[in-house]
Amino acid sequence: MKLLSQLRTSSFQLALLYMVVFATSVFLLLAFIYWRTAGFMTAQTDETIEAEIAGLAEQYRGSGINGLISIIRERVARDPNAKSIYLLTTDDFLKLAGNIETWPEGSRSESGWINFTLNDSVGWSGPERLARARIFEVQGGLRLLVGRDVDELTNLKRLIEGAINWGMGITLALALLGGFLMSRSTTRRIEVINNTSRRIMNGHLSLRIPTRGTDDDFDQLAENLNQMLDRIVYLMEGIRHVSDSIAHDLRTPLTRLRNQLESTLMSVDNDEARDQAAKAVAEADQLLSTFNALLRIARLETRGNSADMKPVSLGELVADACELYEAVAEDKEQNFEHSVDSEVSIEGDRDLLFQMVSNLIDNAIKYTPEHGQIRVEVRKEGNDAVFEVGDSGIGIPDDEKDQVFQRFYRVGKSRSMPGNGLGLSLVSAVAEIHQGTIRLSDHHENAEYPGLKVTISMPAYAPGRKRLKDTQTLPAGEPGEQTSPGELKSL
Repeated sequence: MKLLSQLRTSSFQLALLYMVVFATSVFLLLAFIYWRTAGFMTAQTDETIEAEIAGLAEQYRGSGINGLISIIRERVARDPNAKSIYLLTTDDFLKLAGNIETWPEGSRSESGWINFTLNDSVGWSGPERLARARIFEVQGGLRLLVGRDVDELTNLKRLIEGAINWGMGITLALALLGGFLMSRSTTRRIEVINNTSRRIMNGHLSLRIPTRGTDDDFDQLAENLNQMLDRIVYLMEGIRHVSDSIAHDLRTPLTRLRNQLESTLMSVDNDEARDQAAKAVAEADQLLSTFNALLRIARLETRGNSADMKPVSLGELVADACELYEAVAEDKEQNFEHSVDSEVSIEGDRDLLFQMVSNLIDNAIKYTPEHGQIRVEVRKEGNDAVFEVGDSGIGIPDDEKDQVFQRFYRVGKSRSMPGNGLGLSLVSAVAEIHQGTIRLSDHHENAEYPGLKVTISMPAYAPGRKRLKDTQTLPAGEPGEQTSPGELKSL
């Protein structure tokens, strides 16, 4: 599988393209060498035959037909290996001299050249060979064939062709191996960038892409990306600092304002004025709840306070939360079910985990209509502890599931309900601290009420297992501040 992914990389495809171009270049070069070499050897053979023909023609002009026959017989006698081929016949193909008996069959060019095989069909008594000859007519109605044994030349050509084929095969194999190794090296460096980028996207904003110090293209790319990340983190920290400072600075005067309104509510006798004061106190409580939530999320994300993680029974914690909210669900006539494995434990902060669990259960009750269904489950899957809340409420559209963890983001259907869009942001921050992953999915197929199923997987606690590293936890609120289910509902 890893090999297939390696073959699909752009670096390997680029190396494959280079291999094709390189192999084509090598093939053209070898083909040119073969064409020149073979052509040169063939030209040498033809020149040798032409030289013999010139000598026979000179002998014929000086001594006539008898002299031609004598020189052919003399040359045949001096050549026991029969490298030269001769045949002199009359016009009716009666042999006069030569070392073959009959005219060979084969395609004959306009210039008289013919390629044929020396075998029994031409009266050849030796082993079968290839030959090349030229045929022409001699004055007096005679026919003359002069040729050469080209078997060695043909074998040499075949040897060259085989060498070229093997050379091409080796070239392709080496090019393929080189392309694979080159793409593997490139893929490794790209994978380092991808892995670091994925971890950064998962919230580890302090990570940076490593460089090798070679100042090559990848180092320059990594440095540019790191500078871009530094700038993004700087801007995000600036915005976060401003929002957190506003929340922190306004919380104290809002608290005083809320207390003054509450004192006014207790002192006025007019019913209408008391109702207005009560509404103002409720609005102040909502604003204070929003600011408290912002500060809690900020502390979770920045990990400002540290505390040792301790083993926590997730099953018992969820059971306590279910007991707390079961009465609320009964008031809305909802079917509240829970299946909790009390043996499931994780390593974490109990207060934060209870806040996360309570927030999700409260949301399920809030966004599920009357007579709806809510199911809470805790189970163990492999090495993970799984906490799951499902409901038959309005659900979240698929295109918004990745956005609901942003601060103040609210789904369109829920904007008319109380809340400020910080609940799932807090859940996400708590889950991240506990190295958990969150998955949102539809709980039902009902188009109007598809429901929502929130599944959080966290590493299950096992004695002897290495404790969570670099985790920062903090209490649910400021010192002296308590978190209640009523406050969680406002998130």
